[in-house]
Amino acid sequence: MAKIKTAFFCQNCGAQHAKWVGQCSSCKQWNTIVEEVVQKEEKKGWKSNSNSVKKASTPLRVSEITNEKEIRLDTQDQEFNRVLGGGLVPGSLTLLGGEPGIGKSTLLLQIALKLAYKTLYVSGEESQKQIKMRANRIHPNSENCFILTETKTQNIFQQIAALEPDLVVIDSIQTLHTDYIESAAGSISQIRESTAELIKFAKESSTPVILVGHITKDGTIAGPKILEHMVDTVLQFEGDRNYVYRILRSLKNRFGSTAELGIYEMQGSGLREVNNPSEVLISKNDEDLSGTAIAATVEGMRPLLIEIQALVSTAVYGTPQRSATGFNAKRLNMLLAVLEKRAGFKLAAKDVFLNITGGISVDDPAIDLAVLAAILSSNADIPIEKGTCFAAEVGLAGEIRPVQRVDQRILEAEKLGFTQIYVSKTNKIGLKNTSIQVLLVSKIEDVVSSLF
Repeated sequence: MAKIKTAFFCQNCGAQHAKWVGQCSSCKQWNTIVEEVVQKEEKKGWKSNSNSVKKASTPLRVSEITNEKEIRLDTQDQEFNRVLGGGLVPGSLTLLGGEPGIGKSTLLLQIALKLAYKTLYVSGEESQKQIKMRANRIHPNSENCFILTETKTQNIFQQIAALEPDLVVIDSIQTLHTDYIESAAGSISQIRESTAELIKFAKESSTPVILVGHITKDGTIAGPKILEHMVDTVLQFEGDRNYVYRILRSLKNRFGSTAELGIYEMQGSGLREVNNPSEVLISKNDEDLSGTAIAATVEGMRPLLIEIQALVSTAVYGTPQRSATGFNAKRLNMLLAVLEKRAGFKLAAKDVFLNITGGISVDDPAIDLAVLAAILSSNADIPIEKGTCFAAEVGLAGEIRPVQRVDQRILEAEKLGFTQIYVSKTNKIGLKNTSIQVLLVSKIEDVVSSLF
């Protein structure tokens, strides 16, 4: 067997080095030198059927290409299907990243156990007995899920060829290694080469593959950035381990929208799908509390009602603090400046703390009005009337701006029992005969006089 030839290249400028060094002599960047394969033997990993002759790809006119909807694999998980865009596409590679202990392995094992298709769950981190203990809590009577503890890609492909599964789960890509790269598992070269072999297998066999990816301390997926370019879908599983709720987001999706959101609740028997997150994100306090407002937002195709809490107090140490959790701090400063300039509220000498309950982050500008309402409520120590919610953006001139898909927001608020909603006067509302009262406002002063 011919020896594999490798060389060392800088990832920043591409300069070649004879050996590994800490600093590149060309671009002076540190820790950018990685080992790359220059010449290697013919791979004996995954190979397509030798009887089939692979035809060269030929150019086609756009009019000649069929636009039939791709067949998707139902994962039996509504939240997972929603984030993927309707299910797993045959031959696709999905990368799931998240912090340690957040529930990545639990989520994928739960999907593998409940599927009616033959599934191969490959684990390089846990033994078969450890996985069995978790499976007993989730779904102990699965007949279609096969567990394999292996880290060498060549051995994995031998088992795949013998089993012929409909879905392959790899937990995790950082633990895999191939014989064609002379470096440790988890290195940049090993991750890239192992992923390339899995892509070849997925595309030639039309079998979907799900990879678990570790993340760094900065929150990005570990390994080369090219890993995220190679796969079809990148999912992020996030949440606080001190809370029971987990959020599944799509960072990249070649087969669907990246604006969708899936919410789960961590229980002893696994992850429970939260089909109505609005009831989860709104507290059930019977008492009227100041500094609380409800906003109607939209994540992807799903309308949500979230609770926004604000606390305004006198600055004790002279310099006022501005702190926001789940909301952009710069946008908070902008809204406070609008309140001071347009509505005459003197908040420059006061601390302002803002929190979006449930541990989620929201970028929708439609929650601006609810943020201002919560701040004003806390400042005056007057609770907002129950059954009131908000869906409008606030401009720098203090005007109330319209938001997209306002009808869906109004219907969601009506479904959850709200009696009135504040929206922009310039919003085009197509709903008729609704039980909820729609209050049209044009300036922030109108909202202040109406609420307090």
